[in-house]
Amino acid sequence: MSTLKNFVHRNRKAAQTLDKIKMRSHLNADALFALIREDLQRVPDHRAANASIPLDDALMSGFAMFSLKDPSLLAFDERRFEQPESLHGVFGVRVIPSDTQMRAILDEIIPTLLRKPFRTIFHQLQRGKALPKMTCLGGHLLMAIDGTGIHSSENIGADYCLTKERRNGAIEYHLQMVAGAFVSPGCKAVFPLCPELIRRQDGSTKNDCERNAVRRFIDDFRREHPHLKVIVTEDGLSSNAPHIKDLMAHDLRYILSAKPGDHTYMFSQVDAAAERGEVTELMLPDSSKANTTHCFRFINSVPLNKASEGELQVNFLEHWEVETKGGVMMVRNRFSWVTDLEITPDNVMEIMRCGRARWRIENETFNTLKNQGYNLGHNYGLGKKHLSAVFMHLMLLAFLVDQVQQFCCPLFQAAKAKLSSNRALWERMRNYFHTFTAPSMETILRMIAYGFEHPHCPTFD
Repeated sequence: MSTLKNFVHRNRKAAQTLDKIKMRSHLNADALFALIREDLQRVPDHRAANASIPLDDALMSGFAMFSLKDPSLLAFDERRFEQPESLHGVFGVRVIPSDTQMRAILDEIIPTLLRKPFRTIFHQLQRGKALPKMTCLGGHLLMAIDGTGIHSSENIGADYCLTKERRNGAIEYHLQMVAGAFVSPGCKAVFPLCPELIRRQDGSTKNDCERNAVRRFIDDFRREHPHLKVIVTEDGLSSNAPHIKDLMAHDLRYILSAKPGDHTYMFSQVDAAAERGEVTELMLPDSSKANTTHCFRFINSVPLNKASEGELQVNFLEHWEVETKGGVMMVRNRFSWVTDLEITPDNVMEIMRCGRARWRIENETFNTLKNQGYNLGHNYGLGKKHLSAVFMHLMLLAFLVDQVQQFCCPLFQAAKAKLSSNRALWERMRNYFHTFTAPSMETILRMIAYGFEHPHCPTFD
């Protein structure tokens, strides 16, 4: 291996090129890695005082595995022998655990002890004034919440796994999590929050399990961010009276999907109000699509269901697109929501865009985690107590750091622009991490953004 720092010094012209892009002092990978390590050092150690591997090294090694998008613990274990210097330099890991050691150590850690790094990074976003770019509807942040599967197997399970019996009589073990992320209609970057594992004791049905986990999620969120102005957006399972009352009790505004089949009474009330002329109907042209028109109908203050007619009133919005081709009009993308925001002709378009931004928890969050290198759904280890949940937290934390860089770091953006996909970027990072003794992530990103020839390394372009 050759040291990147020495090589840069030997190539003055290249070094001058590398200095063109400056790093943001608080919102770059190296600064965030250091803050995460400080938080992990505060996690209480459950082991004897003479443990050979510091707890923060074991946690930081797990975080490094997900930051580098290693496909397995075995792949990361090989780094102990091939690239220990880079793990020391980039992630500050002093003693690198083996895969077996990492599983044993992390299985005992209570996941709630890993919440602090998520808050720390959020405060860095506040400090760097990045969040105002994400706000909507009068300065609110938009938080999308949803559940997703993270493990499924007929052969491997743990006591805390959910179970279901398949038609052939086999028992399937599976794990799910509830995750939330700050999203924005006009931005692909998302900022995930600390996730919540759905466990066996959460309920006997999918709805019960997810609702109980969501309740814990918003309890923890509001305790940590008591004054933040937030609008919650969720799928159709959430538009029920108990959940809406939970949101209201936590001073959280909401835009929730509402399907006709789940709310027949409310839709009948809206139709009756439309016949009386009490529903507002609008048609607004799409500013970016010449042949598309947005159609709306909305009414404020209707009962969510018959049981809550005199108790819980919501505001109703329905939206569909009309596309005109060759003189033929086609209706596309029909949606409906309930909200506690007063709907007016001035804000109806923005409310609609915020409601549709819920899909970013599916596309930019879960899809990215499952299909773009993070390997959500791959079994890194269930353990007997908390291992799967700890790995889930470290994976989301690595994803959060990447999203912060994508949104805030010009150097990361320049490196990403040089390659065709996120997967290609992660592959190039691992390649440079393997080829050189990397002193920092900044150095690796500068090499990717402004790659130059290395006479002794044929892997360089």
